[in-house]
Amino acid sequence: MSRGLFITLEGMDGAGKTTHLEWLRERLATTGMALTVTREPGGTALGETLREWMLHGGEPRQPDTEALLMFAARNEHIVRVIRPALEAGRCVLCDRFTDATYAYQSGGSGMLWARIAELEHWVQGDLHPDLTLYFDLAPEIGRARSRSAREPDRFEREQTAFFERVRAAYLRRAGEHPRRIRIIDASRSIEEIRKELEGIVQTIQSAKGSG
Repeated sequence: MSRGLFITLEGMDGAGKTTHLEWLRERLATTGMALTVTREPGGTALGETLREWMLHGGEPRQPDTEALLMFAARNEHIVRVIRPALEAGRCVLCDRFTDATYAYQSGGSGMLWARIAELEHWVQGDLHPDLTLYFDLAPEIGRARSRSAREPDRFEREQTAFFERVRAAYLRRAGEHPRRIRIIDASRSIEEIRKELEGIVQTIQSAKGSG
């Protein structure tokens, strides 16, 4: 049995990432592809506990502390969910992964980029997404969309400058990994984005068929 495909979706809140993930899940399911859909923080009991603390915990915390906890939860996620699914030939769709740690903990909060790289190598080894869809959006547009949708969490209450740094870090990652990370203009209409995603689905089918 061939290894499954590992696909991650990234982007700031308000970019429509989670909505597009649901569409992608439904569309890939119509092809008969076996899917595992998960998220970070989350995916395991430890990850979901960390998610609640990260998004709604009131006390201040250091970027290094956040990153270490993220990678601890990521290790559990990889061992218990992601690797078993891939080894079973399933396609894993993950709402955020390590690119988000670079973007938020380094870009947004100032942790050294190289420290995250060390943790990435230690925890993930040779495991990296086969494809990452990064939904890019100007911070002011994303914040306006998020505020209209729900009560903001701890990260969403940050200042615009924070999200400008997050966006810059995402774009830096895309520049470092151009073959893996596809930048999708999330300022367009849903119909336009879905048309682009449909083309990506065809590519995914071809990759799976040749695996």
